[in-house]
Parts: sequence; structure tokens; C-alpha cells
Amino acid sequence: MLKRIIILSAVTALTMGVHAKLKLSHLIGDNMVIQQNCEVRLWGWDNPGKTVKINTSWSDQKYSVKADKGGRWFVKVQSPTASYTPLSISFSDGEDRIELKNILSGEVWVCAGQSNMEMPIKGFSNCPIEDYNETVIEANNYRGIHYMKVPSVMSMKPQEDADCKWEEINSNTVGDASATGYFFAQYINRALNIPVGLIMANKGGSRVESWLTKENLKKYTEEPLDSNKFVKKYSWDYLRPLVWGNGTFNPIINYTVKGIIFYQGCSNVGAEKPSYSFLLDLLVKQWRNQFGLGEIPFYFVQIAPYWYDNADQTSAAFLREEQLKASKIIPNSGIICTNDLVYPWETQQIHPRQKRQVGERLAFQALNKTYGMKSIICESPEFDHMTVKGDTAIIFLKNDFDAISRYEDFKGFEIAGEDKVFYPAEVSYDWRIGLMVKSPAVKKPVSVRYCFKNFQLGNVKNAGLLPLFPFRTDNWDK
Repeated sequence: MLKRIIILSAVTALTMGVHAKLKLSHLIGDNMVIQQNCEVRLWGWDNPGKTVKINTSWSDQKYSVKADKGGRWFVKVQSPTASYTPLSISFSDGEDRIELKNILSGEVWVCAGQSNMEMPIKGFSNCPIEDYNETVIEANNYRGIHYMKVPSVMSMKPQEDADCKWEEINSNTVGDASATGYFFAQYINRALNIPVGLIMANKGGSRVESWLTKENLKKYTEEPLDSNKFVKKYSWDYLRPLVWGNGTFNPIINYTVKGIIFYQGCSNVGAEKPSYSFLLDLLVKQWRNQFGLGEIPFYFVQIAPYWYDNADQTSAAFLREEQLKASKIIPNSGIICTNDLVYPWETQQIHPRQKRQVGERLAFQALNKTYGMKSIICESPEFDHMTVKGDTAIIFLKNDFDAISRYEDFKGFEIAGEDKVFYPAEVSYDWRIGLMVKSPAVKKPVSVRYCFKNFQLGNVKNAGLLPLFPFRTDNWDK
């Protein structure tokens, strides 16, 4: 595997360094969606010193750029307002000419993370997506949703291009699209009635460290950066640091995008230092700096219930807690809860099949916070504070939007006294007071926990029928 990584880097470097004629990045191609109403970045290669002229179908403005000593050229083109009108762009250096067709102007989002973001509409082996056939049939009803899947490639050095192409969503192509990303795009497309482009740059099993640059890894982690060392440390290649960011994400950083949606965390369960919230904040800062587009939106998914080492253990619960913490420290971000999107029989299914709702909730975040549709409820309820009266702990929530989804049969709550032994709790609700939690086994409550296990399903939701984030009121060690 090490040999493969080194060879890939060498071959790619050779390919990018010598060009006999005009060439575009694979991200710049037919069927692409360009970000509306901004300076869109286009780039490619040619012989050093060669002048490339660019014309667009939507403007009389002429653009030209000269290839540098390495043969690289880069230009910014003003894009039009979003529409379904097909556009074209031509590139010419006087000898070679390239014309791109069926381009749309709209909103462009990156779909990043690990396997639950990568998981396509057609599913993985033994991991189906819910309502697959219906999704395939209805795909033809959506126009203007295009996607590009960047191949999952490792590299020791940052790569400038990737072998990929843009696809139009239809019944024949939807199966290969990220399910979470596609359902996100559906809701954006329906709500705004404009084209949506998805750039899928992800890798199953990857950790946050898999996407960090060499500089950030060296400064903030103890990850080995010598390929011999990390190959020995991580026998599974998807866990390795650095190489996925270099090979899979770096090729897209020149593209002009609106924001990033992110589903990752399972592979960081059990790791304690640096903390997940610190690492995720670091990664978002890195990506925003690399894109150079300012504080672009970042919306991400709290990991779903799963067995891990044991359903009743708490390693995943602590990771979810760190994810919620990250949402508080990362500016222009939002997190969605998926505690209710796993069936009881999916305890050992790391890829739960309900992906439509995941994409939908990410879209709620974007529509409210990025696109100004403030009437959409996008936040899940959270624990706010607790008081104790006798043998009853009273839980107060925020972001319930003046409604709790039920008055009885509450599930997922536990309560403990000073002995730190948790018992299933009896819960009742009074809108004038709050959630009243107690157990005959606990006379003096000290702590309440809600779904604070690797796999535990609750049923509390708010006015938007968004689920309550798992929480604990204590700060007891693991």
C-alpha cells in the first residue's frame, strides 16, 4: 500500500507538471453547476507563457489569463443569477479550443465526511437505503440537481486534480449519488426553485485527522507523518492521517462553493486527545482558509446510535457530546440530531437506512440560517438546566419552540443519586413546570441522563418534530 501511495503522488505530479496543450481541471466540465452571483474560479494548464482566452454565453465580457512557469492558469469569471437556462463557456489558446455545455448557475455544496455521507442511494452491501425504488422513480421529477463524485484517493502530497466528472441527476444516475447529499439537494431545490450542485469528497472510515494538512497534524496532534510509521500504526488505510485530504479533498479547494455539509465521527469514537471538538473546529478553519471564500456555512450530523463496543457503554455518547460542543464554538455552523433515525433492530448497523431525514434536517439548517427562511424550525431541543424538588428532578429544555411532542410514555431517561448508579426513570410532563423525572430507587436525585449510551433511542421532540439531543446533567468521568 505504501508503494501505491508513493507511485500515485509521483505520477500525478508528473501529469500536472507537463502539458502539451490546453487542459482544464476535471472539476471544470460539462454539466457543472457554478455558484450564482459571484466570481467563479476556473483553472487549468497549458504550455508556460501561453495565453488562454475565456468567453461565457451569459456575458459579453472577455477574459484572458497567461499560464505561469509551471503551466498553471487561474481566472475568475462573474457568474449570473441562478436559473435552469443551460450555459456554456469556451476556452482557447489560439491552437486548442474547449467548449463546455449544459452548465447551470445555482448553489454549490460540498458533501464531506466518512461512509454515512459517502453512502449512495443504491446503498452498500447489506446496507440498503430506505425507499430506494421510490427515490429512483422520482429522480426524473427533479431538474437542475447535478453532482460530482471525487474518487477516494490517497496521496502523500496535495493533489491539484482528480479523475471525476459532473452528472445530471436522473433515474439512471441517482443511484451513485450520496444519499444524504442528494436528499439535502432535493429540499434546497424545492424550497428555492434553483439548481443545486453537489461535490462529493469523502471517504468511508476516515477520521478528522484523515483530512488535516501536514502542518496542522504536526502542530496540533501526535500523528505519525512518515508513511512507513503510519502504515504500521494503521493497518486499515481509511484510518490514516493526511493522505485522504491530500488526495481526495485538495483537488476541489479552488472550486467556488456556497458551503459544506459533513457527516463523520464514528471513527473518532474512543479517542480522547486532542478532543473531537478541537479537531473539528481546526478542520473547519483549515477548509475555510483553503477555499478562501470567507466563513462559509458548515452544517454537520451528530453520529447515530450504534453498538460500538457495547450498546450500554458511553464512548459514542461522549463523542456526541463533543460534536454538540463543536457546534457552539464553530461560527456559522449548525448540527442536526439523528437519535430517532435508527430502528431498534439496527443496533449493529453502522449505516442506518433512514437517510432522507438526515438530508432534510441539514437542508432545514441551510434554509433557515443561510437562505433566510426563518419560519423553518431547524434546531433540535437541548438540555438547558435542572432543578431538584424532593425525589424529582425537573428538566428544562431550550429550542423546544413552545411544544413537546408528547405528554406520556417517555423513553430514554435515566436518573441517579450520589452513588452514581443509574436507573430507568419515570417521566411526566407539565407545560407549566417541565419534564419531571424520578425513580423509586433514587430518593435524592443528583443526575439525569437522556440516551447517553452508545445505543439508546428516545422519543422527545419539539414543535418541528426534531429530536432532543442526548445529554447528561453530570460531569462524572467515563
